[in-house]
Order: sequence, then C-alpha cells, then structure tokens
Amino acid sequence: MSHTITRVRTRLSDLAEQAGVSTATVSRVLNGKPGVASSTRQAVLTALDVLGYERPSALRGRSAGLVGLIVPELTNPVFPAFAQAIESFLAQRGYTPLLCTQAPGGTTEDEYVSTLVDHSVDGIVFVSGLHADSRADHTRYELLRSQGVPIVLVGGYAAGIDAPFVSPDDAESVDVAVQHLVSLGHSRIGLAIGPERYVPAQRKLAAFLAALVRHGLADDEAAAREHVRSTLYTLEGGQAAAAELLDAGHTAVVCASDLMALGAMRAARSRGLTVPDDVSVVGYDDAPLIAFTDPPLTTVRQPVEAMARAAVSALLTEIHGERAPRTELLFTPELVVRGSTGAAPRD
Repeated sequence: MSHTITRVRTRLSDLAEQAGVSTATVSRVLNGKPGVASSTRQAVLTALDVLGYERPSALRGRSAGLVGLIVPELTNPVFPAFAQAIESFLAQRGYTPLLCTQAPGGTTEDEYVSTLVDHSVDGIVFVSGLHADSRADHTRYELLRSQGVPIVLVGGYAAGIDAPFVSPDDAESVDVAVQHLVSLGHSRIGLAIGPERYVPAQRKLAAFLAALVRHGLADDEAAAREHVRSTLYTLEGGQAAAAELLDAGHTAVVCASDLMALGAMRAARSRGLTVPDDVSVVGYDDAPLIAFTDPPLTTVRQPVEAMARAAVSALLTEIHGERAPRTELLFTPELVVRGSTGAAPRD
C-alpha cells in the first residue's frame, strides 16, 4: 500500500515540478476541480504529455472542432516545426488538428481539401501550398471560401484570395544575409534559390538583385542575374547550385533553405574547400538541429512560433464569425550568425 502512495506522490511532485505549480494544484486539475486558471490547467496537461502519462479520461475533454492543417513534405525540417507549432496553438484553444502532409506522387492538396470538407472541418490552414505557386489556379481557394470554409494561408501570397495571409519577410531575409557577407569583405556572393514560380523565391530573387546593385557588386540587376542559380529546395539542389557558383569564383553562397545550405557545404568540401575559410554559406529557416552542423550553420531564422500563433489567431477569428484582416502579415526574420561564415579569403 505504501508503495502505491509513494508512486502517486512521486507522480504528483514530478508533474508539479514540470508544470511549475504546487502538488495541490496538480491534484485539483487531475480531479477536475474548479478554481484553476486555464493557463495553469494547460501547463499541467502539457506536463502530463511531456512526462509520458496518459491523461485521465475526464480531462480529455470534448474537442471544440476539427481544423485541417495541410503542409508540404516533411523532409525539410521547417515544415514539421510549423506543423508542431500550429497544432500546439490549436490544441490550446481546444481544437483537434488533422495533419495532412504531401509527398511527390502522394495525396494532393485538392484531394486533402475534399476529404477535410467531407469531414466538416471548421477551417483549414495551408502552409506553403499552391497559393505560393504563381502558376497555379487560385480559384480553388475562392471555391472553398464560397462554401463558407474559413482558411488561412501561410508562406506565399496571391492577390485576390479572400483570406488572411501570414508570411516571413523574404526580401528582408536576403538583405540581412547579403549585408552580413559584405561586412565580412565578400564581393563575389551567389544565391541558390528554389523554382522561380514560387512567390518566396521571386521575392528573394528581387531582393538579392537589388542588394548586389546597392552594395556596388553588380552594375545593374541584369548583370546581377549571373550570380543566381535556381534549383530544387533539397540538399542535392543546393549542392548542384553551389557547385556552379563556386566554379564561377564565388566566395559566399546565400541559400533559400537550410537543406540547400548543407548541400552547398558539401559542394565546397568536394572541391577541397573549407567552410568558412574558403567559402561562406548562409542558410534560411533555422530548422531544429541546424545549429549542430559542422561547422554550425549561419542562417536566417524564420519566426515559426510567431507566424503559427498569428495563423491560428486569424483562423479562429474567422471560425467565430468575425473577419480577420486581409492584409498580408509579414514577419521579420532574424540573422543567426554561427560558424559557416567568415572573412572573405584573400586572393
């Protein structure tokens, strides 16, 4: 008997420590007693999940509703980060997220939408969906809105869609990367971006061309184009683009994703070059674990948490029958300087 009591006490004290509350408060939450702030209750529930305890059935609660979350493939670690943040904010508001991930040859965005509508979801969040593709037909979103389904679009903008947009400031991300490299003495700076039909790539490209001209590294934007390579948002794509840029004499490469930056570092090594002594590399996203590359990657951090919170807030505003702002919410990225950038090599 004493063994059981000790185990329960240990569990209560573990939960209290994890949640930063008293054991009495944990007990009140577990027993469904009133008088506990919702933020405190959420902290105890999070502690249960983190420590691997199953929630008592009385605490599982009834979902406020279902929300679809459509994201691209999960090989780029920034997308699982977005999914996790959005799911967490939805759960805190009582909604059950339905995660739909795309992969080449798998279920398409339209097929997911059809299934979600069949399941009477209360709303849908699209992360880097077809709305970011300038060549895609965007009437699919108007059709969805005409059916009364609230939607929020993250990453990429398309004028005319009746929905809130949440995006990182792609132009600013390139500006801070180029400024950083110029301050280190680099004058041959290249850009590796994804396919140019995507709005984020178009914005990064325009900002890069303007930055080279502004810093006196190209006579005009037409001349600056020779410092750009468009490829796929993959490690292999980054490696191929960087290989061409390095062979053309560039000493620094700005990449449109961390995965591409890892490919760029591989391209440098395969040529017997050292990062950052011979070549500086800047990534984009600051995805989880990216600080532990060798050398640690200098990158431009997407404000994932802030963007996720804004997307969920806008969606719930719409779900509750109010109109969220239709202007695009732009979030400022942050340059995180680590070990993959250094002074330009002396010729």
